[in-house]
Amino acid sequence: MKLRRSMLFVPGNNPGVIKDVQIYRPDSVMFDLEDAIAITEKDSARFLVFNMLRKMGPLYKKLNIETVVRINALDTGYGVEDLEFVVRAQPDVIRIPKTDTAQDVLDVQAHVERIEKEAGIPVGQTKLMVAIESPLGALNAYSIATSSDRLIGMAIGGEDYVTNLKTNRSPEGIELFTARGLIVMAARAAGIDPMDSVYSDVNNDEGFIMEASKIKQMGFAGKSLIHPRQIELIHKVYTPSDLDIKKAKKIVDATREALEQNKGVFTVDGKMVDKPIIERAEHVLRLAKAAGVKLGGDE
Repeated sequence: MKLRRSMLFVPGNNPGVIKDVQIYRPDSVMFDLEDAIAITEKDSARFLVFNMLRKMGPLYKKLNIETVVRINALDTGYGVEDLEFVVRAQPDVIRIPKTDTAQDVLDVQAHVERIEKEAGIPVGQTKLMVAIESPLGALNAYSIATSSDRLIGMAIGGEDYVTNLKTNRSPEGIELFTARGLIVMAARAAGIDPMDSVYSDVNNDEGFIMEASKIKQMGFAGKSLIHPRQIELIHKVYTPSDLDIKKAKKIVDATREALEQNKGVFTVDGKMVDKPIIERAEHVLRLAKAAGVKLGGDE
């Protein structure tokens, strides 16, 4: 299971930050060729990301940092050229911006498959992720989420979504509530990861933690980030408490013992344990392990 608690945005034209990704250790890093790059710099950013992926890719894999590239939309005139370079550099994931329909995914997939065949890359190796940035995309979330076997995640692009709603961002996030709910349900139903939008006030740790705690409770796998200092904050939010870890370990240990004794039904602390409870306990332990918490029996 790949954890995606943190997905750090990195402008594709910033070699210094790209080079230093391994220092920050996000779960995923997303090199941006879209909004962060001026039209006059699209070509140079594309070349830079291609070369840095070819050079740094093996190190990212060794560190278990997932590599993602956000391309420009196909209808901008830059998207296909992005794919021609990026797919050949073999990142883990291509992120499709401004996804409104399932056809948007299929159009990108067709280009990716063609390039994989031309480059001798195993067909299907390049995974996809979508960004929902409009009310239309939110309403089509499930058909988008189930449109391709390549899809590993679905994110909400909060700034564009709110702009399309003709409103503005608020500290409470009420304007994103419906879209977040639709995206979480669609992604989880399709078996892919839902990712939350960025929190742009990088100096407001309290506000960031409050929002991160809320989206974690909603069921998001993690959050897109615009500054390295937010990585530690989001990882702490997703690190289970000592009490949660203790309870989860007790359930997992009791499950193992019940299986060894061929018990179909058993209890922990007087409460019956069934499959959903076991799965939640296992997820808690995975999060704890990812956070570096030493569990009993770990080497």
